[in-house]
Amino acid sequence: MAASGYRGGSANPMICCPDHPDAMLIEDHRAGDQICSDCGLVVGDRVIDVGSEWRSFSNDKNSADPSRVGGPENPLLDGCDLSTIVGPSTSGPVYGMAGAGLPADGATAYRNRRTMSSSDRSLLNAFKEIANMGEKINLPRSLLDRANALFKDVHTTRALRGRSNDAIASACLYIACRQDGVPRTFKEIVAVSSINKKEIGRCFKLILKALETSVDLITTNDFMFRFCSNLGLDNKVQKAATHIADTAGALDIVCGRSPVSVAAAAIYMATQASARPKTPAEIGEVLGVAEITIRQAYKLMIPRAKDLFPKDFVFHTSIEKLPAS
Repeated sequence: MAASGYRGGSANPMICCPDHPDAMLIEDHRAGDQICSDCGLVVGDRVIDVGSEWRSFSNDKNSADPSRVGGPENPLLDGCDLSTIVGPSTSGPVYGMAGAGLPADGATAYRNRRTMSSSDRSLLNAFKEIANMGEKINLPRSLLDRANALFKDVHTTRALRGRSNDAIASACLYIACRQDGVPRTFKEIVAVSSINKKEIGRCFKLILKALETSVDLITTNDFMFRFCSNLGLDNKVQKAATHIADTAGALDIVCGRSPVSVAAAAIYMATQASARPKTPAEIGEVLGVAEITIRQAYKLMIPRAKDLFPKDFVFHTSIEKLPAS
């Protein structure tokens, strides 16, 4: 039994050695004891170690993962991720499945399917799909969390029953991008998804209606910086293209045109007047806009070119010599 004393008063008592109250105490983490450094008396026993435990339960012996407690809690899952998932076996048949005709990993997957609800399984698959798409277009973790929350809400309401989960996940990612102020075009989402643009657009409208939510209208400014950066344009050309697109919208020159096509046409006009002109084909290949779409928007803007360029723009090609289409 441990023998201990206290010092520091009743307001803030501190355990100490009764014979050497000022001596430093040594903690024996293996035994859970506190020992006086002067006389070796066990002052306190059953001390709880509040530090991390670095024992690994990973099946991979070469893994650097030292975690013992598993993944973080996920509030989006019905069980708050407190269920147990059996890891894959490293060798030999899984116990109790040797005669089932299943390989080791297949037996583990079968067992996990039985222990996990179909609802959580659908959510996990959708979250993985959203994470994969977000990784391909370099989206931040906070935006992916918003997309996951949107999918969870849609899944709970069952408003889109019968629709593909991949299509709903793609639409949720598109909505999350717009709500976070970093919109992506439908073509950018389609490029990293296995679903076509038409189906994603349908799910997008159904989700907005089912969740009674909304998204801000997209403008050319939402894409201009990213588009110019992808094309390797300098700040002067970017500033000119932004001014051209904003002025064209204010003068109602490009009514009915999408912000993406207007931004592409403004970049085309600005580069044609600069020292490094770009063709519609070059711009369309990087921005994912059809060449004919860029030319059509450009034809609407070129008659008012004098009003669209900023006053301080330095022309390498005069307005009169700009291409007609």
